[in-house]
Amino acid sequence: MKFLRKFIDNQSKHFKDGGKLSRFNPLFEALDNFIYTPSTVTHGAPHVRDALDLKRMMIWVVIALVPTVIMALYNTGLQANLALVQTGGTEVSGWRGSVITFLGTGLNPNDILSNIVHGALYFLPIYLITIAAGGFWEVLFGTIRKHAISEGFLVTSLLFPLILPPNLPWWQVVLGISFGVVIGKEIFGGVGMNVLNPALTGRAFLYFAYPAEISGDAVWVAVDGVSRATPLAELADPVLELSVSLNDALLGLIPGSMGETSIIACLIGAVILIVTKVGSWRTMFGSVLGMVVVSLLFNLIGSDTNSMFQVTPVW
Repeated sequence: MKFLRKFIDNQSKHFKDGGKLSRFNPLFEALDNFIYTPSTVTHGAPHVRDALDLKRMMIWVVIALVPTVIMALYNTGLQANLALVQTGGTEVSGWRGSVITFLGTGLNPNDILSNIVHGALYFLPIYLITIAAGGFWEVLFGTIRKHAISEGFLVTSLLFPLILPPNLPWWQVVLGISFGVVIGKEIFGGVGMNVLNPALTGRAFLYFAYPAEISGDAVWVAVDGVSRATPLAELADPVLELSVSLNDALLGLIPGSMGETSIIACLIGAVILIVTKVGSWRTMFGSVLGMVVVSLLFNLIGSDTNSMFQVTPVW
């Protein structure tokens, strides 16, 4: 690692003011800070001394998201494999089918590895496209404005795929993350100055711009021609009966956005953030409390035309 440190230090002169690659200094600094702790420190008072810098904070957030990523891989594959079994399907078309055949993992919903591999073939492409498209805008704005590229995009790039359905067209992934990064963050000045969450802004844009691909019953299972409603949609429709149990909802074995289905995975992430003091339990508790109060209020009001008024806080 000393060799790498020395190599980076030797190249830094080309990226400083006056160097032939000075315009790419934000990109160079981002790479340096990603590998090593930032070398710049403040010397004059007043300032706070703390071991938790932005880089470590974002890394803890990424670690907290790992349980939801694992469940996203597993449940996406599980729902697809279950749908194939129910419809009599024996293979997956296209390049995904070729990969599954090559790996020999099959399409068995009772096999953990089979579910994870199948789910990964939907999650990973969306994740990589998100990194490429969103990273392009991060580097572009950082280069033009000559400001550092924040590690915050590591979190955004992971959050965005988790809140999408598995079959979303890839070009819409590009549009969504581009809108989220540019309109949700960069036009405000970048990290620390944006009032909107880039990942949620991108998803909101897709919801209103392309509702057919991100809502309804046909987008939550990664098998063409298979429709399955989410529990919330079933509860909202007086004709439908709830087809999942509370245990399934807790574990996340239900249709939905890839990383949003498992309450347990989300709670594990929340505990990690609270223990490391990256997240505030007060904020989390306040959000849950607000949901419970509003839900109970709707239950109390009631409605003869809107079944959503009858949905309890449990769901």
